Amino acid sequence: MTKYLLGAASVIALTLLAACGNTATPEKEGAKAAAGEYERGPHRGRMLRDGNFALEITIFEDGVDPEFRVYAYRDDKPVKPGEVQLTMELVRLGNKIDKFAFAPQDDFLRGNGVVTEPHSFDVRVQASEGGRNHKWAYQSYEGRTTITPEAAKAGGIKIETAGAATVSELIDMGGRVEVTPEGRAEVRARLPGLIVSLSGKIGQQVRRGQVLARVESSHSLQVYTITAPISGTIVEKNVNVGDTTGDRALFAIADPTNLHAEFFVYPRDAERVRVGQPVMLKSLSGEGTIESVVEAVVPTADVASQTLLAHVHLPRVAARTFRPGMAVEGSFAVAQANVPLAVRTKAIQRFRDFEVVFAKVGNTYEVRMLEIGRRTPEWTEVLGGLEPGTQYVSDGAFLIRADIDKSGASHDH
Repeated sequence: MTKYLLGAASVIALTLLAACGNTATPEKEGAKAAAGEYERGPHRGRMLRDGNFALEITIFEDGVDPEFRVYAYRDDKPVKPGEVQLTMELVRLGNKIDKFAFAPQDDFLRGNGVVTEPHSFDVRVQASEGGRNHKWAYQSYEGRTTITPEAAKAGGIKIETAGAATVSELIDMGGRVEVTPEGRAEVRARLPGLIVSLSGKIGQQVRRGQVLARVESSHSLQVYTITAPISGTIVEKNVNVGDTTGDRALFAIADPTNLHAEFFVYPRDAERVRVGQPVMLKSLSGEGTIESVVEAVVPTADVASQTLLAHVHLPRVAARTFRPGMAVEGSFAVAQANVPLAVRTKAIQRFRDFEVVFAKVGNTYEVRMLEIGRRTPEWTEVLGGLEPGTQYVSDGAFLIRADIDKSGASHDH
C-alpha cells in the first residue's frame, strides 16, 4: 500500500502543469527575473519597473490583517506617495476579482482592503505619475497545483461539494460486546433424574427444539428428552452421562448474532446519554465500524463506580465483525446541529499555520484556509474561508499537499 501511494504521488508530481510560487511575468518590467525569482526592493517586496519609474509591492501583516503597502521610486529614489495614483486587481482561481484603490500614508501607498488568504492570484497593476501611465501583470501563486484527470484518478483523489451537514457533539466511551439476555438460555431438566445420554457438546451449533439429552425420571422411571430452547452455540456443558440432574443447568446456549454493546456511563455524562441517540461503534483495531443507537440506559448506578450501563443495539450483520467479549469504542451523539457549511474531517490538511482543504477548479487545486467550528470524526463545521458549493478534495488530499510541497509553494511577497 505504501509503495502504491508513493507511486501515485510521483505520477501527480510529473503531471504538474502550473508551478506554485511567485514566478513573475510582467507586461513591463525593466529587469526580468529567473523562473521563481524576482527583484526585491528595500522593504523586501517585489520590484516592478518601467523606465526610470518603479513600484515595490509588499503585503504587510505584522499585527494587522494583511494589507498592500506600495513604495514608489524614480531613478531608485523614493517618490512621495501623493504623486502617484495606483489601482490593483487580483484575479483569483475561478475568476473572482478583488479590486484595491490606494491612498497615501506616511511614505507608502496603502491598499483599501484586506488581502484575504490564500495569497494566490494573478496581479494587474496600473499606476500614473508625472503625466505617465504604467501597467504590469504578474503571477503570485501559493498552495496551487494543476493535475490531469488521469493522474488524479490514479492517485485516488475524490471530490465532494461543500454544503450543509448535520454535525454532532460526541462523547467517547469504552465498552464491550455481549450477548443480549434474549440471546442466552440455560437448559435445565424438567424433572429430577439420571442422565442416560448426551448429544450436546461445547461449541456445537444447535437449532431450537434439537434434542440435547435424555433423562430417566426418578419418579416414573420413564425416559424423556431435553431440547434446545433457542438456536445458537453451546457455550457451557455442566454434566456428563450418569450424573443426576439436580437444580443446575445442564447447558448454556448463546446466539452469537443476538448482540449488544454495554458501556459504562460516568456521572458527568449520565444526564446527556439518552435512548435513541446515534452511536458510532468501532473495534479497537479500527477494522470494524458500525452505526447504531442507544436501546436502553439501566437507571441503577453501580455502587462502587457510580456508573450507569448503556446498551447499544447491534444488528445481526454486526456478528461478522464483532464477537461477544470484544472491547469496543463508542462515540455517542449527545447533541446534533444542522450547520449551513461543513466539509469532511478527513479532507482537512495542515498548510503553514492553517487548517485547509483543497478547492478544485477545472484541473487546478488550491488551498482554502478554514475558520473552523464544531468538529466530529465525520464532519467539520466551516465558519469562514470557503464558499458554499465549492468543490473540494475529500479523499487523497495528502497527495495534493505533497505535490504542492514538492513544487516549492511559498508565502512570499
